[in-house]
Amino acid sequence: MDILIVGLGVIGTTYGYLFQKAGFDVEHYIRKSSPKGDISELKVNMLDGRLNPKGVESMDRYIVRKASKKEYDFIFVAVPSGKIKDVLDSLKSEEISGTLLLACGIWEDRKFIDSLSDKYVLGYPVAGGNIKDGTLNCCVFDHFMLECREKANIRNYGDLEKAFAACNIKLETPFDMLEWIWLHMAINAGVVSVAGSHGDITDVSASAEQLMDSTAKLAEAVKSIRETSKIVASRGVDLKKYGNELFAYKLPTFISAPIMKRMFAKNILTRKIMTLHGNLNDLLFVCKSVYDKGKENEVSAPLFYGNYEKVMGKF
Repeated sequence: MDILIVGLGVIGTTYGYLFQKAGFDVEHYIRKSSPKGDISELKVNMLDGRLNPKGVESMDRYIVRKASKKEYDFIFVAVPSGKIKDVLDSLKSEEISGTLLLACGIWEDRKFIDSLSDKYVLGYPVAGGNIKDGTLNCCVFDHFMLECREKANIRNYGDLEKAFAACNIKLETPFDMLEWIWLHMAINAGVVSVAGSHGDITDVSASAEQLMDSTAKLAEAVKSIRETSKIVASRGVDLKKYGNELFAYKLPTFISAPIMKRMFAKNILTRKIMTLHGNLNDLLFVCKSVYDKGKENEVSAPLFYGNYEKVMGKF
């Protein structure tokens, strides 16, 4: 199976590494103007939670192969939402085709996505990390969020299932993948705005550490998430369909915050994914998207709005 990874970002490279280790032919589409164009190999430091919930540390090397074909079985796209159209336009201009797996934080509606392609499936990664000094530092969980077969507009859905199974990754299919992505972005916005308002937003790792170690800040994050989830609801989303995702945030904060603090202290995988995510522009884009939609729909979210404005006031 031929898989093309768009770019050399953390998420795409992490799953590209896993697909390659599983025996698939993996290549990367890297624009000629990219400063990463000369990278042919990366060291890999991974905390792997696929077979052990506590995570297993491993070290390896990943050979980065550049795109050499015009047609692929799947094209894995994991870029910030605002860059999806530009990326797909570049692929079209070079006549590179294949079933798109859009593993992105997409804040736009379904009509927008349909305008980009007629052959795609939505997904969302459960992994994170950074790339520094020629090393991919990452962690990966044992599952991946994927749009259900009935709603995916592709014929080779079964091949995608087999690809993830070969990587020992289970697939989870929410009620509606796009709505789930919106909700996940809203949850992230609620957390990031609190962490950034109390800490040095330019030091994402330190801000995340401070948040996870503070019951008071976690309680504030819970309240913020309650507000940002209402912004998602204002788009016509029935939040009752996502009870599992929101259950922890509905509990009284004197219960939920200590539970979250203990979880972050014990769950190394979850803690690491929080601290390794260092793409500040991506995090701020998510916050701005949720903020703008909340204001547009006149949703009352004073805590979230105040924290976001405080964060932006630091620049």
